[in-house]
Parts: sequence; C-alpha cells; structure tokens
Amino acid sequence: MQTLDPTISLQKEQFRELQSQLRDYWQTVDLFDVDDRDLLVIPSVSLDQRELVKIQGVLHYEERLLFSLIRLRNPRTRVIYVTAQPLPPIVIDYYLQLLPGIPFSHARDRLLLFSTYDTSRKSLSQKILERPRLMERIRQALRPDKSYMVCYNSTPWEREISVRLNVPLLAVDPDLLHWGTKAGSRQIFAESGVPHPDGSPCVFSEEDLAEAAAELWERHSNLQRMVVKLNEGFSGEGNAILDLRPLQEVAPDAASHQARVNTLKNQFHHLHFQSETETWENFGGRVPELGAIVEAFIEGQEKRSPSVQGYITPKGSVEILSTHDQILGGRDGQIYLGCHFPAYEGYRMQLQEYGRRVGQNLAKKGALERFSVDFIAVNDSGSWELQAIEINLRKGGTTHPFMTLKYLTGGRYESSTGLFYTQQGKPKYYMATDNLQKDRYRGLLPQDLMDIIAHRHLHFDTGTETGTVFHLMGSISEFGKLGLTSIGDSLQQAEGLYNQVVNVLDEETKPNHNSESWPSKPSLPIRWN
Repeated sequence: MQTLDPTISLQKEQFRELQSQLRDYWQTVDLFDVDDRDLLVIPSVSLDQRELVKIQGVLHYEERLLFSLIRLRNPRTRVIYVTAQPLPPIVIDYYLQLLPGIPFSHARDRLLLFSTYDTSRKSLSQKILERPRLMERIRQALRPDKSYMVCYNSTPWEREISVRLNVPLLAVDPDLLHWGTKAGSRQIFAESGVPHPDGSPCVFSEEDLAEAAAELWERHSNLQRMVVKLNEGFSGEGNAILDLRPLQEVAPDAASHQARVNTLKNQFHHLHFQSETETWENFGGRVPELGAIVEAFIEGQEKRSPSVQGYITPKGSVEILSTHDQILGGRDGQIYLGCHFPAYEGYRMQLQEYGRRVGQNLAKKGALERFSVDFIAVNDSGSWELQAIEINLRKGGTTHPFMTLKYLTGGRYESSTGLFYTQQGKPKYYMATDNLQKDRYRGLLPQDLMDIIAHRHLHFDTGTETGTVFHLMGSISEFGKLGLTSIGDSLQQAEGLYNQVVNVLDEETKPNHNSESWPSKPSLPIRWN
C-alpha cells in the first residue's frame, strides 16, 4: 500500500480548510461576484502538455478568462491576472472599454497584471510556482481575508498555489478529478440514472483495449463504429473512431472471440484520429499513461451535440447556468469548435434535468464550482433522445461566452424557459467560437484587428446589447486564429452578426486589399492614455 507524503497530506488539509472559508461567506453567485473582493485569476490550461500541443495557439487560451475583467464593473472589485507572456495593452484596453458606467481609468487602477515571461511547454501554474519572487509579488498584492482564486482547471499545481498564497480556490478539489475523466463520467451517469452509450471501464494496455472492444462488439452485434478515447483527452483531440464495417469476417457469430480480439488490435493502427497530426504510435503510447476506454458510436440520421452547464456552490446546492448546442468539427465530428445559445427547445428542459442529476451526484462527492455535461441528441423517430458523453469539471468552451453575456448585460438565466434575459426582460442569444481560423488571417496584429472592428462597426454596442465580443486576439498573427461571441436578440441575428465578422475579415485579408482606405484614426476610441 502506497503511503502519502506527509507534506502533500498537510497541503491537502490546508487546502480544504481554505475552501471552507468560501462556505462561510457564500450567499449567491451574483452577490458573491459584486462583493468587496480581490480576484486572483490563474488561467493555466493545466492539462497534459503532449495532448495540448495538438491545439494551435493553445498558449493564448489563457486569454479565454479575460471575461473576468468585466467584473471590474463593480467599483470595489480588484483583479490580479497572471499569464505566461505579457498581454498586449490594446487587448486589455478592449475589455475595459466594454464596462458599462465605469470610467476606464478607475477600472484600470484596480487591475494588476503579472507575467512569467516563459512560453515553454509547462503549465502556467507550474511556471508561477517556479518563481518565488513572483509568488511574493502576488501575495503582497492580495488583501488578506478578502481574496479568492479562480482558474481554468484545478490540479495539484493550482492547489499548491492556493495553499502557498493562503487564498481559497473556487474550483473542484484535485482529488476529485477522476469524476471528470471519461471513465469517471460513465460511473456518474450510471449512478445518476442518465442515459449514456455502452462502453468499457478504463484500461491501460493495448491488449486490454482490444479485449474491451471485442466485448463491446459482442454485446452489440449490429454496432458499426466505436469511439476510442484517451481517459484524459481534451476538446475531442484525444478521440479516435474504430470502424467495424470493414471487419465483418470477424463480426460476432462469424469468428472466435480471440480472432476478433486479434483483428481489432491490428485495426488500431488504422483508427480515424480526430487530430490530423496523431498516429497510433503516439496515441497507443499514451494508453498505459493516461488510460483509455471504448464506447459505442451513436449513429443517427439527425444528430446534434448539446451540453448543459451547472454550478455547485460552496454550500453544496446545484444551479443550472445554461444549455448550448455545440458546433463540432474534425474528421468525424468529435472536436469542439463553437456553440449556439440556448440549446434547441425540444430537449432544453431534459438537458437541465440530467444536468441537475449529475450536479447533485457530484456535490455529494464534494465537487465545487462549474461543471458541464456533453450529450449526443438523435432524432430518428420524430422525438429527440439524449445520450450523455462526458463530464467536464472545469471551465470550457461554453464558459466564457456565457459569462461574457452575463457580465455585459447584468442579466439572468431563467431555468423555467432555458433562456437568458437582460435587466429589461429581453431574451438574448449568441453564437460563439474559439476556432475561427484561416491562413489568410495570419499576420494580422491585434492593432490591425482593432482597426477593422472600429472601421467596420463590428464592436459590441452596450446600448442595444448586441454585437460581437472578440477573444484569443493574441493568436491571430501567428496562427490566423480568433475567438468571438456574437450576441443578438434572436439566434438568427446572432448568426448574422457572426457571419458579418467572417465576411469582413475575409474581405479585409483579400490579396491586394488596400488598407490605406481605412481612416487615419479609428472611428471609435480603442486606446486611452
């Protein structure tokens, strides 16, 4: 039996004591957000770095939590934001100009930015811990007993930062991360009575994976495809499709079990990987390290990929935050590209019910803060059926668009309708993406993007509360990649605003486009001195 390091054991105890402070002064999400607090934002994507390298521009995903700057609309809130490399001042100015009713200078004075000046392939949190002087500067910036910390995802790195700074972390305890893996998600679904595809437990060898695949096929002899998933994959990049249709000579009732296992093992070298750069040599090498499962692929003539987002308060209650229809891409539609809000009304309420069941189960196990559940919805007989796919115990691609809408409008999500309403009672809709990427956008600087936004009136209008909010602006020059959230009074308007942005960027990046046609000064003030 493995003995726990006493230092780690003490750190875990201190971490839980700090988190208990959140329960002491927690009332509601909204009241907590407007209280007199210092918010430490550590936007570290603390996931397996070998998996993250598959995502272009992933270092700039630290910008996805910049929606947190909108909390500076509360004149008593202070934000400390840490990144691996310095953020362009024009990007910071862009977010601060969105604040309704707050002078720019007042908000800027309550924002403190730190950087590790390190773009190596380590998590940001690890880089911070390797710099004790930076840690001390952060500590000195925080007000004792009035500070808390948020992150993208919680791991032992974030836990250590929390303890060493003596600041409670509003996130799940890393000891509970198993429930956000592919295998852990399946266990939660089974315990919660939430429908999910048949599949296997987590295995750690190629031989066991082939055995699990054969057993799954034998349980469902008409199965056409399976999904092979790394247990800790990210954004669908750790998924692969195993096509059974060319293997009918070893289908159930056509060959022995061992022949089936051997054939499937050989077929692993021909998986349809969702990442274009993935190979079985690399993928198979990760199985002993990360574990993997096989799961029945959900077929259907009409399929959608909805999700539900929830929140577990420090007091253990569960709140449903939103539902979305996800936009998926990749070779077999497994990679997250973007989303629409809200999810289709035909299954919106059922999503909320399943999300509440999952949240209550997670709360009993001690989980905290945001979670989301991804589903496959199939309509083969005139009604939609939902199958849960996985749980994410972290912020995700649907977090920042929804929180941007919430903070910009001061509105609320109404679970009785599944819609979001502004303070004036008007419903709002949006279309969002992290993956607007084209080679022709490469070379555009953030300043160029601001010029285009201003000149072509693509900005978010705080008067009408419609328009587009941009993010991931730091990745556009090198990778031609950009994120955006287009907010409208209807889903059709939101999609129209989104398409307008794409059309304008395409036009502005045409070969031989004359940028001299822009005004010498932007039509809207982008920078303040």
